[in-house]
This record gives sequence, C-alpha cells and structure tokens, in this order.
Amino acid sequence: MTETPLRLRLREALPAAMKARDRAAVAALRATLAAIDNAEAVETEEGTGKSLAIETLPVGAGATEAARRVLTEQDVERIVRGEADERERAAAEYADLGRPERAEQLRAEAGALLAHLDG
Repeated sequence: MTETPLRLRLREALPAAMKARDRAAVAALRATLAAIDNAEAVETEEGTGKSLAIETLPVGAGATEAARRVLTEQDVERIVRGEADERERAAAEYADLGRPERAEQLRAEAGALLAHLDG
C-alpha cells in the first residue's frame, strides 16, 4: 500500500477544517499550500533582464505558460516543517511580548501542520 502524498493530505484536510470551523488549521493549511505552490514557481524572463517589449512577446494560447518545478515529497515536507517552525518561533516572540492569545493561535497552527507530517 502506498502512502498518500503530504501535499494531497493537506489539500484534503482543508475542507474538513473549514467544515469544523477550525480557524487555526484553515489559516495554516491555506498558507502552507500557497508556500508549496510558490516553491514550484520558476523565474520568468522578466527577472532576467530580457526585453518584454510588446512586439517581442509570444502570441497564442499557452505561449506564456512556464514549466513548474517538480517538488519531491522531501521538498514538500521541508516546506511544511519550515512553516510550522516559523509559527513556533513567532509564538515564542508573541508570548515574550505579553500576547498569549496570539501565541496560542500560532502554536495551534503549527500543531495543525505537524499533525500531517507523520501520515
């Protein structure tokens, strides 16, 4: 039996979290899925200094489509762990600043993400 990929588990968890009105999980899942999508993006010619004059732009359906990076399961796991770690660090900062309610929310978001890492 093959294990469900982490990204798919996160996508499937989002509607369930929304239905359960789990704001922390919804926020964490949406942000993490966006981070995964962003990690797949490749640099366009816009960032390379090449001319984007209208007369040089490609024409036709799909002419401007760019290939996406293919992330491995380890890449996705690294992104999820990074998102959870970022929330834990921010939670510690908020706790130090006397904002325990925000710290708790961030810890809940981190927990929602970490729950998906072990399958």
